[in-house]
Amino acid sequence: MHIQELNSRSRAIFRQVVELYLSTGAPIGSRTISKIPEVQLSPASVRNVLADLEEIGLLYAPHTSAGRMPTEIGLRLFVDGLLQIGDISSEERASIEAHCLAKGRSMEEVLTEATSALSGLSHCTGVVLVPKLSAPLRHIEFLTLGHRRGLVVLVFENGMVENRIIDLPLGLPPSALTAASNYVNTRLQDKTIEEAIALIGKEVETHQTELDRLTASVVKDGLAIWSGGIESGGKGLLIVRGRANLLEEPAALENLERIRQLFDDLESKQEMVGLLELVSQGEGMRIYIGAESELFSLSGSSVIVSPYANEAGKLIGAIGVIGPTRLNYARVIPMVDYTAKMIGRTL
Repeated sequence: MHIQELNSRSRAIFRQVVELYLSTGAPIGSRTISKIPEVQLSPASVRNVLADLEEIGLLYAPHTSAGRMPTEIGLRLFVDGLLQIGDISSEERASIEAHCLAKGRSMEEVLTEATSALSGLSHCTGVVLVPKLSAPLRHIEFLTLGHRRGLVVLVFENGMVENRIIDLPLGLPPSALTAASNYVNTRLQDKTIEEAIALIGKEVETHQTELDRLTASVVKDGLAIWSGGIESGGKGLLIVRGRANLLEEPAALENLERIRQLFDDLESKQEMVGLLELVSQGEGMRIYIGAESELFSLSGSSVIVSPYANEAGKLIGAIGVIGPTRLNYARVIPMVDYTAKMIGRTL
């Protein structure tokens, strides 16, 4: 159904019902609508329109003689045809920009910070797909940080630099890190991190290296720490922040089993990774309301996600929020969009 199929009276009343519902979370009655200056209809006339909107599946009454609330189909029609997108404040922009600063931080750290900021500002659960590290490697360096702590630095052919901290074995001589770096770099030959892990890991496991035991363990640990970036079948790493926000919605107390199911879905990650990867393959923001997303059909939740691109303009991941269907769409949509754009500039 298209919003233009409603006459002007039905469209105006439908808009008022949805906007009041999104603001209050409560069913909206005909008397409330009739008092709105823009409507100028009697409660009886409003009731007739509400009954018509209910009959075509846009509204429903949760209780007998109660007011109406929008169905998921009604919310979709409102978002697609009547929603007036707002803008985020300068303070919100500044907060997102500050969390997206990349200096001295890895891509995963930047995305984690950005997701935390988005979760806090939207009062939803933030999710982001960290792309798998698929570019060819140029160089790997093992460095000491002192106190048995080491740093593994990866430099990719596309200019991206990533690093991780590892624990170093007791008694490891300083020369071992140089030996580890030289050993790994002679075997890169423009391989991806997945290929490097497979090749070098096999050599270390079968002792087909000229490295001593301690140095071999550094190489093994240094590569193993990257396996998180290629988890979920090579699709990428899912970061979730602000799960507790899902419990702040008043209706959550009435739907604890649904919320628990959603937590389980987020914990298993597989389907959420698949959803975000689907978004990252196509341009533009996606909005899933309730049962429109198979993953969230039991949760009464909405998902707003937007892809982000690298410096070459290639879409490589997606970031977004999960919240109740009663979301402030006008505010959250531009917030997700701006965060995705800031990530793109940072990367």
